Amino acid sequence: MINRGRFRLFADPAPEVSVRAVELVGRSVVIDMLGLLTLDWQALWDWQRAPQDFKRDDFLKLRGSGVDVFHPAVEPGDSDAHASCLNWLAGWNRLLQGRPDAFVRIDTAADLGRVKPAHKVGVLLGFQCSDHFRTGADVALFHSLGQRVSQLTYNERNRLGSGCMAAGGDAGLTRFGAEVVAAMNRAGMAVDVSHCGDRTSLDAIAASRRPVLITHGNCRALAPHPRCKPDAVIRKVAASGGVMGITVIPAFVRQGHAATLEDVLDHFDHAARLVGVEHVGLGSDADVDTLDPRTRQIRPRYRVDGMQPARRVFAITEGLLRRGYTESAVAGILGGNFQRALGEIWGAGTGTEGRSPCRPCGDSGLPAPNVLNI
Repeated sequence: MINRGRFRLFADPAPEVSVRAVELVGRSVVIDMLGLLTLDWQALWDWQRAPQDFKRDDFLKLRGSGVDVFHPAVEPGDSDAHASCLNWLAGWNRLLQGRPDAFVRIDTAADLGRVKPAHKVGVLLGFQCSDHFRTGADVALFHSLGQRVSQLTYNERNRLGSGCMAAGGDAGLTRFGAEVVAAMNRAGMAVDVSHCGDRTSLDAIAASRRPVLITHGNCRALAPHPRCKPDAVIRKVAASGGVMGITVIPAFVRQGHAATLEDVLDHFDHAARLVGVEHVGLGSDADVDTLDPRTRQIRPRYRVDGMQPARRVFAITEGLLRRGYTESAVAGILGGNFQRALGEIWGAGTGTEGRSPCRPCGDSGLPAPNVLNI
């Protein structure tokens, strides 16, 4: 009965995972900064309407993913974004308050650290667009209702700035956008530029007094897609003290060929080499298993060869260890880096307000250059 320190998780057909990787996930605070509880919207609405409909099996599926804290941000896409987002938060708060046995709403940096010991699931509320802010004063309102992260734009142009696919190009952060960034800094709400155009991203970073995040993105140097970030933006985010979460969306991982786990790992490698491993994290841009509720098959747009979506955290951990990352570096990628940045943004991380100096990017847990497949 010797397994040489490796086993299959829950009898999965996926590649074996080492005991070392499983134990590292088990003792790390794992934060998916664009992680959805489910892509089955009807199921989510049912849970929000009647929290008792969230069953034990639903809870165990989330816990079994290895993720401790989910950031299930969406872009409501409603003509009245203000009202739509108020309703969305009301639904989430109804679910979270109705099931304190299962969930912790993440309001402070301290909350991030208490989820795993409590054997619960953390939910960090946010939106993938800031159209719901009619004025700068609305930031404080939404913060009081639990919102802690906000993307400035989705893919198109809005009152704050330009998205990465805005018609006519990127006009940069607007005056109103700068007003909202300032209000977010005052409230302690994280500025997210994941879907922003390059100029708007750089303008927002320059305008912010606190670290700026790319909660879910990839490296344009490896995948030339508008949703991926160029090195210049990644460097500026890191210089602000921010973190970039790497997605597993195939279209953002590799162009022209089927994406593989190794391709996903290449994005972690590129960002870590560029700015230091302490500025890299997880932002899957998917739910736990990516299954279509009608067919129970993995949705094609989420299929990555060599990675079972429900076990992606373990596969990524195993891959990073295999590539030579230290355990402390991997623990940072799994959640420690976002935990640090969010603490600084929310005013409860280092005990100082605003940006903290970045650590040197030298011997920070990265493998030697000849180990990396980049």
